[in-house]
Amino acid sequence: MIREICKDETFLAQKAEPATPDDLSIAADLLETLEHHKAGCVGMAANMIGINKRIIAFDNEGTYMVMFNPEIVKKSQPYQTEEGCLSLTGIRPTKRWQSIKVRYQNEKFQERFKTFTGWTAQIIQHEIDHCEGIII
Repeated sequence: MIREICKDETFLAQKAEPATPDDLSIAADLLETLEHHKAGCVGMAANMIGINKRIIAFDNEGTYMVMFNPEIVKKSQPYQTEEGCLSLTGIRPTKRWQSIKVRYQNEKFQERFKTFTGWTAQIIQHEIDHCEGIII
């Protein structure tokens, strides 16, 4: 189901609750909503559709990927950039890392580790910030 985009900064500033296997339908809604907004959006966190769970979906070099309970465990090469967000107005400055290693769970809730670089790493960092209640 395509969900409405949440713009309530008080809600967005809350730290997300851990995701469980009962939240698989939320991931499906998140993917459908991301696909609907693909012209202007490359990633989403569940709180952007009004659900306070640690779930993100993003464009991973042309294929959508979902992560449950993502966490950055290693990062290197900091840089300054500017980002926009469907939940917020305007473009805002932020610090990102060129390379990140993420621990997450897949749709079967198996733990995985993967390293991302460049644009994909930047997208993931933005979405994990959402999970942490960090508003850029």
